Amino acid sequence: MDKIIMYTKTVCPYCVRAKGLLKSKGVDFTEINVEGNNELREEMLLKSNGMTTVPQIFIGNFHVGGCDDLYALDARGELDKLLAK
Repeated sequence: MDKIIMYTKTVCPYCVRAKGLLKSKGVDFTEINVEGNNELREEMLLKSNGMTTVPQIFIGNFHVGGCDDLYALDARGELDKLLAK
């Protein structure tokens, strides 16, 4: 399975929802909290082509996007396929 990285902030209901979905799938992910850390925030901006909202989720080299994008992938049945790689 590809490595999953999620850029988050401490107080973020969308981050909580996204983490909950990934946990329900039984997959491990790396959480990178960008709050108050300009270097990590810049890293997130570069990887996500300038997206400033959190969470920003990556599965391997694939940029999922945010929480709504993650749930949309799941609704289409594509998230499980990505996670199975």
